[in-house]
Amino acid sequence: MSDFDYDLFVIGGGSGGVRAARVAAGDAGAKVALAEADRYGGTCVIRGCGPKKLMVFASEYAEVVEDARNYGWSLQEGPFDWTGFHARLSDELDRLEGVYRKLLKNSGVDAYDARARLKDEHTVELSTGETFTAKHILLATGGRPVRPEIPNAHLGLVSDDLFHLEELPKRILIVGGGYIACEFACILHGLGVEVTQFYRGAQVLRGFDEEARGLIADAMTERGIDLHLGTDIVEMRCATDEDLEGHPQSAISMSGTIREDSEEPAENREGPIWVKATNGDAAVFDLVFFATGRRPNTDDMGLEELGVKLGRKGEVLVDEYSQTAVPSIYAIGDVTDRMNLTPVAIREGMAFVETVFKGNPTPVDHEMVPSAVFTQPEFGTVGLSEEDARDQEPIEVYSTSFRPMQTAFAGRSDRVLMKLVVSRETRKVLGCHIVAPNAGEMIQLAGIAMKMGATKEDFDRTVAVHPTMSEEIVTMRNPTRHG
Repeated sequence: MSDFDYDLFVIGGGSGGVRAARVAAGDAGAKVALAEADRYGGTCVIRGCGPKKLMVFASEYAEVVEDARNYGWSLQEGPFDWTGFHARLSDELDRLEGVYRKLLKNSGVDAYDARARLKDEHTVELSTGETFTAKHILLATGGRPVRPEIPNAHLGLVSDDLFHLEELPKRILIVGGGYIACEFACILHGLGVEVTQFYRGAQVLRGFDEEARGLIADAMTERGIDLHLGTDIVEMRCATDEDLEGHPQSAISMSGTIREDSEEPAENREGPIWVKATNGDAAVFDLVFFATGRRPNTDDMGLEELGVKLGRKGEVLVDEYSQTAVPSIYAIGDVTDRMNLTPVAIREGMAFVETVFKGNPTPVDHEMVPSAVFTQPEFGTVGLSEEDARDQEPIEVYSTSFRPMQTAFAGRSDRVLMKLVVSRETRKVLGCHIVAPNAGEMIQLAGIAMKMGATKEDFDRTVAVHPTMSEEIVTMRNPTRHG
């Protein structure tokens, strides 16, 4: 009989934690418990990928009517009904959370709706006052969005808040240039919101392929997003009546709607926000949304006191097997800040179970992981950017940009990008970058070939599917440039 209450105690009910818990219990026969302080499903299911992708779908219908007319259909435009959509979205999130709870229950995992912290290397203490011992503890607490350290930053929203708006604003300022900022800029613009975006860097989507970044930024600007590069907030505060002159639009707060005829004193409103930028311009917005970074959820968990080492951002430091400096404690997912993608967290959870409960030491594989940025157009990427590959070895670049048939016929000026980065020595495809509608769907399949070690000649030998956008990936014969 075990000296512990559980073989495994998982802290965090997101995708990685739930997968690890139910596989350890269901497949490996371990006695498992899991604690979650919020909703089951974590960032991805409740306040990230899932609801965001549904919002992406909703926003893309904005161009359907005009395109359909150019294809001979007689359709009428209508206003977007945020209230109706939001109700359906909430129902879907409730359904998905129920699925996660059911998966745990059916696998025999004991679930606790409570916040957990570590009392010692084998003991978990819950906010309910209960304590449990476990042979192994798995940290899967994820991360959270943070506001910048500027005066009145509390007036701005973060990504978690956007899914709870009772109404859409008329004007919004998005601060940031990463994938979350750019995705929501496209989403909200598609839903009819007037979007301004500040980013202090020289180009959005830092860390991604430079050519792809430029095309996406141009597309966002052409669609009507007011993008300001090299720009940040200097000052922000609640707008005064003087600030509001010339800005008759309603002001939306997180807690509801404050109309311009509200009797509430202006200084007490959390509605219109006056913002001054580094370029000297000042403007009033209904909402300010900060997409300026995330932090791992490691606060007040008793980790460092036990000897668990944390990094500069508070991330849990682990080895290739997801083990911390304390042998009985492991960590996976965003709390480790290795590669913050849901499928990666799930793979890390599976590797943990293989290593700890199935006697099959399995290091985590973070090589050639495909990912997508759901801007408009989408960006699918796998492998090295041109810049990173050039720093590593001599390369050839095969790249083409063109107007796709469907939108060109409809009169839109949209452009797509297909790009391969190839090793001159081994001929292996080191990077594939696609900017196009449904690029996320395409990059998944390219990722399979690249994971198998496909060369440029393997791509060349593949017959094209015509007429498609993706055929360009296998028809680029001559390098665009060398590096």
